[in-house]
Amino acid sequence: MQPIESKVLYRIYGRGMGWVFYSGDFVDEFPRNNIDKALSVLTKRGKIRRICRGMYDYPKYSELLRQELSPDFDQVARAFARKFNWRMLPSGDAALNLLGLSTQVPGRFVYLSDGPNRRYAIGNYTLEFKKTVLKDIGFQHRESGLVVQAIKALGKERINNTIIAEIRKQLDDKKCRQILADTKTVTGWIYDYLKQICREADAWTG
Repeated sequence: MQPIESKVLYRIYGRGMGWVFYSGDFVDEFPRNNIDKALSVLTKRGKIRRICRGMYDYPKYSELLRQELSPDFDQVARAFARKFNWRMLPSGDAALNLLGLSTQVPGRFVYLSDGPNRRYAIGNYTLEFKKTVLKDIGFQHRESGLVVQAIKALGKERINNTIIAEIRKQLDDKKCRQILADTKTVTGWIYDYLKQICREADAWTG
């Protein structure tokens, strides 16, 4: 391979399998025209995969299934957010999946964003961005929005001690304190559950 292709591939491999990217992720080091050509060559040689117009990934491979896995939906969403400079956070099933609260793989993952409504066909699923008001996505910490959206998706009637414990074990005390400070303006019943999830950190803050 030519030097630029080798260098681009080195950076891709450095991010690990599953990483999703677009040409703009490399403009800090290479001219854009050279990047586009390099990505095209790497795709033809099977080193990377084109998943939709302008988007690529370094696909994960399943030895059990003996095939490449579908692109990681959250990695794809993050790549689009970088490309278009959107603020966004996962909603509904996407939030539940990312927190391990759902083992089902839905055919559609929805993200809230401050960009326009968009829909993309990615492998076996659809990735959808829904325009929303900034207050719904304007948390300082990603985990804040993720947990809030998961609670909203479950609703009051489906949240129990098992779910609270499952979310809590994924958050250290520092992250809990950040979430509690970050979400004081959310709906009251949601904040009540956040306090239950972050009970130890809440006690620490007095």
